[in-house]
Amino acid sequence: MKVSTRGRYGIKAMVDLAMNCENEKCVSLKSIAQRQGIPENYLEQLMAVLKKAEVVKSIRGAQGGYILNKKPEDISVGDLLKILEGSLALVDCLENQPPKKKCGNANCSECVVKDAWEVISDKLAEAAHSISLKDLIKNE
Repeated sequence: MKVSTRGRYGIKAMVDLAMNCENEKCVSLKSIAQRQGIPENYLEQLMAVLKKAEVVKSIRGAQGGYILNKKPEDISVGDLLKILEGSLALVDCLENQPPKKKCGNANCSECVVKDAWEVISDKLAEAAHSISLKDLIKNE
């Protein structure tokens, strides 16, 4: 799995938000964009996705901006990757949907490497879900 710009920028923005929203104080998109080097228009799109997933709230007005909708310890990197990137599965056949591309094996139950992909995907998801925003802001 390769994390896209969407995932990297989204997680950077969430860490910034967790570090800077003290006592329900909103953080503006402009300030996050400047600190993190993220284009403001792109950040606005990411925050809309995070808001729809109910991870952040937006506050309108002159002193408006964004705040976390959950405690930093209740938001994992795995949660954010799933929201921003979709499935954490390494290969299409592990998703609960039909594969987009055929891997050449008509019967997935006969695939000799499917079990390996499943173990690796599970370990990756486990590791991503074990890291919270709180863990990341402690490191800063």
